[in-house]
Amino acid sequence: MATTAKLYSFNLSNTKTYLFATAFVLGNLLLPQLAHLVPQGGLILLPIYFFTLIAAYKYGLHVGLLTAVFSPLANNLLFGMPPAAVLPAIIIKSVILAFAAAMAAKHFGKVSFLGILLAIVAYQVVGTGIEWAMTQSFFTAVQDFRIGIPGMLIQLVGGYFVLKALAKV
Repeated sequence: MATTAKLYSFNLSNTKTYLFATAFVLGNLLLPQLAHLVPQGGLILLPIYFFTLIAAYKYGLHVGLLTAVFSPLANNLLFGMPPAAVLPAIIIKSVILAFAAAMAAKHFGKVSFLGILLAIVAYQVVGTGIEWAMTQSFFTAVQDFRIGIPGMLIQLVGGYFVLKALAKV
């Protein structure tokens, strides 16, 4: 399943980079608030990563990286979530997701279900390894695989359909 799409790669000197990153950070502020209405919604639905995936896949690495770093920081400062103790791991996973999604978009050159899946698997597997090294707790590191599968599925299916909807933009 693939859809031809306009994919961009804005550089840091382009104003659009910051405008799009701001819009995606706002999305990553609102979606977690909705997810937290569900008990353990943040842990199960992994909402902080959704718009980072879209940003990096559609608008390139720089928009993705800005979204990846500023979304968790803004959420922590404004809402106390994610907690400061887990912020480094979440930022690392977000940055890995931005790289993986931008690379997948560049490789496939279109909205690709497989490309999105590979980006999600990459950030989860690599991020889990880094989190395990940071926390020295395998149980903590594999939390997304233990309870976050619904969130990964939302990223995959929802991300595909959002990117497909944005394909001509």
